[in-house]
Amino acid sequence: FFGTLNKGSEKLTRRSGALPLAATTMRAVQSARRGARLPSPRLFAAAGVGPGRRHYQGGLTDKDRIFTNLYNDDDFGIEGAMKRGDWYKTKEIVLLGPERIIADMKGSGLRGRGGAGFPSGLKWSFMPKNNKTSPQYLVVNADESEPGTCKDREIMRHDPHKLIEGCLIAGTAMRANAAYIYIRGEFVYEACVLEKAIAQAYEKGFLGKNACGTGLDFDVHLHRGGGAYICGEETGLIESLEGEQLS
Repeated sequence: FFGTLNKGSEKLTRRSGALPLAATTMRAVQSARRGARLPSPRLFAAAGVGPGRRHYQGGLTDKDRIFTNLYNDDDFGIEGAMKRGDWYKTKEIVLLGPERIIADMKGSGLRGRGGAGFPSGLKWSFMPKNNKTSPQYLVVNADESEPGTCKDREIMRHDPHKLIEGCLIAGTAMRANAAYIYIRGEFVYEACVLEKAIAQAYEKGFLGKNACGTGLDFDVHLHRGGGAYICGEETGLIESLEGEQLS
């Protein structure tokens, strides 16, 4: 379908609204920089390509999805995100305080999506509780350089405010005052989307001074990696964030 551009595919492009793959990628990057969203998958389904139906296992349905815009059905921006429930009562959640947030996380049984499946609430609880001498940070590993891995990429593309709101809540639980999202250097479009989403959150007062009206200050920074595979590992990632060159 995304074949070499020639007379035949040119006609198909005009008829269905599709573009060859290289052109699609470039248009996506340009659209992100302009703040536009990608075409909905429903366009491709109507053209007879792509997944027409969604199939779930274990009795789950479409309404059970946590990432409600993972299929790019709606706007990735803050207005669309708020309509889908993002940033809803975030102030009340933050004001529960670190101990209550961590207790609720432990009680939920939520685990990380890595190979270890480490309990999230337990990991959050490891941060020092009485540190008064140095700042604490939340570091988000969005490098995703493992070959064939693309679960985080789709979240950053289409549901970035879920990630940003999560940074604020997780950061509060860890008594951090800033988050650093380390994104894979090749994720150009995803980085553009995240930069726009972070700027929108600042404009709404959800980040920065008095984040969400809580009286707490919290900043989110996006750091683009240099494309080194080793930076997906925890210590290598932090070294890279600090400006060290890995060998």
